[in-house]
Amino acid sequence: MNWTWSRFRELGVDNLYDALALRCRVFVLEQGPYLDPDGIDRQAWHLLGRDGHGTLHAYLRIVDPGVKFAEPSMGRVITSPEARRTGLGRALVSEGVARCNAAWPGQGMRISAQAHLERFYGGWGFQRVGEPYLEDAIPHLEMLRPAGPGAG
Repeated sequence: MNWTWSRFRELGVDNLYDALALRCRVFVLEQGPYLDPDGIDRQAWHLLGRDGHGTLHAYLRIVDPGVKFAEPSMGRVITSPEARRTGLGRALVSEGVARCNAAWPGQGMRISAQAHLERFYGGWGFQRVGEPYLEDAIPHLEMLRPAGPGAG
């Protein structure tokens, strides 16, 4: 997988288009009506994973601290339907956590995870905080990955 790590203004129109198209395929077409462009993309790093042919199969964003949560926040974590069950999701989150640690060393990380993925994110040291809630009609959990070198 070829990874690209860019701020919003550095993405370029092709990367932005491909990222939004993949996000729309999953978050809108698979999961139901949902306004994906939420005004936060401009305040985030974007991680894109392309195969050897240049096809985008993985994406996530890391939102700057203080925008969504006090800590940096990983979200819009997605793999293409064709790449599911290949381990790419794990590779994507590992890469995202590593990039976040490099950008904000020693800081924790907070996410709003779909509730059924609690164990998945637990593999990187994320711990459930609070009670489940609905976000876009899907059960979610707030999860925190504590600061420090021992987290994940």
